[in-house]
Amino acid sequence: MPTIRAVVFDLDDTLYPERQFAFSGFHAVAEAFATVLGDARTSAARMRALFETTQRGRIFDAILAEAGRADDRRLRDAMIDAYRRHRPNIYLHADADSVLRQLAGRYRLGIITDGPAAMQSAKVDALELRTRMDAIILTDELGPGMSKPHPRAFEHIGDQLRIAPRACAYVADNAAKDFVAPNALGWLSVKVRRADGVYRDHPAAAGGVPQSVLEDLTLLPALLAAARERPAP
Repeated sequence: MPTIRAVVFDLDDTLYPERQFAFSGFHAVAEAFATVLGDARTSAARMRALFETTQRGRIFDAILAEAGRADDRRLRDAMIDAYRRHRPNIYLHADADSVLRQLAGRYRLGIITDGPAAMQSAKVDALELRTRMDAIILTDELGPGMSKPHPRAFEHIGDQLRIAPRACAYVADNAAKDFVAPNALGWLSVKVRRADGVYRDHPAAAGGVPQSVLEDLTLLPALLAAARERPAP
C-alpha cells in the first residue's frame, strides 16, 4: 500500500507561534494609534495582557473602552485593518523549520490556512515559505464560507499536488475545526499540541478527532514513515 506522499500544514500555531503575530500586530497598532491610546509600549503591553484573558476576541474594543472611545467603531475598524495589514515580525518554530528541511524532496508540501487573505499572505511572506511549498491555499481566496471545516481547500490542494487523498496528511493545531474535512476525505490527520498553543485544549468538533497527536513536530517524520494509506471513509 502506498505511503503518505504529501504533507499539508496549517500555519498559525502549527508552523510559527500565533502569539508572535498577535504581539507584533499589537505593537504596530500601538505605534499607529499612539495619539489615541497613549504611550505605545504601555498600550501594547496592555493588549498583550488582554490576549491572555477572555477578552481575546475583543481586544480593540476593550482597549478603546479604556481610552474613553468605546463607541468609535470607525476607529476600531481602522485598528483592526492596521493589525491585519502590518508587516509581521514572526519566525518559524525551530522544530517546524527542521521538519520542513527533512521533508523537502521526500514529500509534496503544502499549506491550508484560514484568515483574511492579505494577513495570511503577509505571514507566508514573512516566514519565507513560498519557495518551500508546492502549494499554498488561503481559504479566504476561495470565497465566503470556504474556511475550515469546509472540505473545498483540501480537495483543491489535493488536485494541485496530484496526490490521492489517502496518501495525504494534514498537520494542524485546532481540533475544533482543522480535522473534520481531512478525516472525511480519508487523509491522515495529525495534531501538534504545543505547550503554549492558543488552541491546545480546544475540544474536537464532531468528526474532527485527530488520528495522531504530537507534542511537537520532531516526531512527525517517523510518524509519516510508518503511516500507510488510510482506509476509504
